Amino acid sequence: MADYTEHEHDTIRTAAFGAIALVSKADPGFFAAFKESMAGSKALAAAPEAVKDLLKAGGFPTPPRGSAEEIERQILDGLRQAVQTIAAKDAAAAAGFRDVILSACDAVATASKGVSAEESAVIAKVRDALGGAGGPAQPSDAPA
Repeated sequence: MADYTEHEHDTIRTAAFGAIALVSKADPGFFAAFKESMAGSKALAAAPEAVKDLLKAGGFPTPPRGSAEEIERQILDGLRQAVQTIAAKDAAAAAGFRDVILSACDAVATASKGVSAEESAVIAKVRDALGGAGGPAQPSDAPA
């Protein structure tokens, strides 16, 4: 595994967990949030070892602060930066990271009552931030 600075690990973790939170918050609800959190955690736990290593190094990330729009911008910018950082050190790990994040977003969106239009829109933003490539995150029950 490539060496990453503490700051790089923080950026990668914050972006990964932030992407899941964005999808979960797109269609709010207390019980839905709990189901979605569990689904996102399971998806991250099933990640390939190289991606798990990226996500588990360091402590729990500090969530971004600000308005909903500012938080979204920070998370999407963080995803872009995370992919660039990982790709510069290990192209295969970058592809794995994209796939894991998109799979986790898909799991979150489908965890409670199917995929809403709002969740689909957030997943599209996450996919774009990740470079438009990778994993499933195109739920079959998403609105057309």
